[in-house]
Amino acid sequence: MLTTREPAVLVLEDGRTFTGRAYGHRGTTVGEAVFSTGMTGYQETLTDPSYHRQVVVMTAPHVGNTGWNDEDDESSRIWVAGYVVRDPSIRPSNWRSQRSLEDELDAQGVVGICDLDTRALTRHLRERGAMRVGIFSGEAAAAPRERLLTTVIDAPPMAGASLAEEVATSEAYVVPAVGERRFTVAAVDLGIKSMTPRMMAERGIEVHVLPATTGIEDIRALSPDGVFLSNGPGDPSTAERQAELVRGVLADRTPYFGICFGNQILGRALGFGTYKLKYGHRGINQPVMDRTTGKVEVTAHNHGFAVDAPLDRDSDTPFGRVRVSHVCLNDDVVEGLECLDVPAFSVQYHPEAAAGPHDASYLFDRFVQLMEGRGA
Repeated sequence: MLTTREPAVLVLEDGRTFTGRAYGHRGTTVGEAVFSTGMTGYQETLTDPSYHRQVVVMTAPHVGNTGWNDEDDESSRIWVAGYVVRDPSIRPSNWRSQRSLEDELDAQGVVGICDLDTRALTRHLRERGAMRVGIFSGEAAAAPRERLLTTVIDAPPMAGASLAEEVATSEAYVVPAVGERRFTVAAVDLGIKSMTPRMMAERGIEVHVLPATTGIEDIRALSPDGVFLSNGPGDPSTAERQAELVRGVLADRTPYFGICFGNQILGRALGFGTYKLKYGHRGINQPVMDRTTGKVEVTAHNHGFAVDAPLDRDSDTPFGRVRVSHVCLNDDVVEGLECLDVPAFSVQYHPEAAAGPHDASYLFDRFVQLMEGRGA
């Protein structure tokens, strides 16, 4: 475990600066500063491809106490651009731990910072909004602040970023159904987490995971019972290729289920706009109401963009009527869409929720029911 704590500095694009100590890999990194309110599940957060090009600030004060193992990764690598914690664990203490969190960050080249006031940093991001940030440690931390700020400002913003193809698989692969195969689903990978096809497989679904560049003719050639679009990073306004794919799926009346990025893409395919949230929703404790049942769920989120759709009425679209099915109780942000005249729905959060909570896992069953209805 790395024990030497050289000085490090975090510089926001508005000039606010926080000093701390090096954590993980030493060097320089830039990205969008966002905060996550999860109290646990940091390994799943770090390996979620939706965090590509983002520097994650943990609001939980003590991080790393359960170490790192080789079973809980949500993808093949850590995707965050940088990591910010207040008090790193001195040593891991968990029977499943195989090495420390800091050793894994260092091995994968993830630059972090610790021993700074993450509460003050989080309050600043809530007030000013998510913004570009740089972490500088080792020799880089000694550079003049003006030079560091220039490095941050020169980094590309998240608005307008097309990132899904950077994190998605380049080759199609199959996750077989557990037990008897009941359905075949084409899952377009925009940054898919490993738990997602696993939860579908547990319901008798053979999942064909396809690249982000997949077109409607590729889907039709597979003749799936349903189509799924995953979570992923970037600005949904750049995902016109995927929105056109979803329009083809809706026109074919193939059952559709989307989560996170897949929800935003469904919204754009239906003609709704999307917009960037001030600081987004990230964590595993966000309250959402399912307006179909009136049930309130505690859910896992990771999104900085949202669909702009009316909450007070159904909308007429080229594919029939659509209503907002889920809404965040903190700020009334649209958290789900339901098509009333074609078999399609989506949610903005993570029903697979590795590390929990599991309130929304029933949505995979709803997808199964949609496919069952198609064959009726």
